[in-house]
Amino acid sequence: MYDNMYASEMSSGPGIVFWIFYFALIIFMIFVQWKIYVKAGKPGWGCIVPIYNVILQLEIAGRPIWWIFLMFIPFVNIVVSIIILIDFAKAFGKGTGFAIGMIFLPFIFFPILAFDSSEYQETIHIVSEPY
Repeated sequence: MYDNMYASEMSSGPGIVFWIFYFALIIFMIFVQWKIYVKAGKPGWGCIVPIYNVILQLEIAGRPIWWIFLMFIPFVNIVVSIIILIDFAKAFGKGTGFAIGMIFLPFIFFPILAFDSSEYQETIHIVSEPY
């Protein structure tokens, strides 16, 4: 039978191996984002600063900065994030399929973007003015 000491250890939640893997993945993804920002000519440290990292993503994607306010609207933020990722991928010469990969498998597609030979192509979205 189980000893009380072992029973409490078994039900204490994720083990140390999980936390080591989790923190290693976080550090790796920060490194990857840093590399992508530098590749786009932006400061790499910007990836670890809240809100500023979204502003940098908007700049890389070629979207206006005021879109950051859309990120605070529930459900709208999901659509806006998808649009930003599609434009983000296109800014590096990738297609919509690659952007879908970035959405569903970010730990695979973001490193591909960071370490492949693609180059940042600055995009400018021109908003047409009504007559």
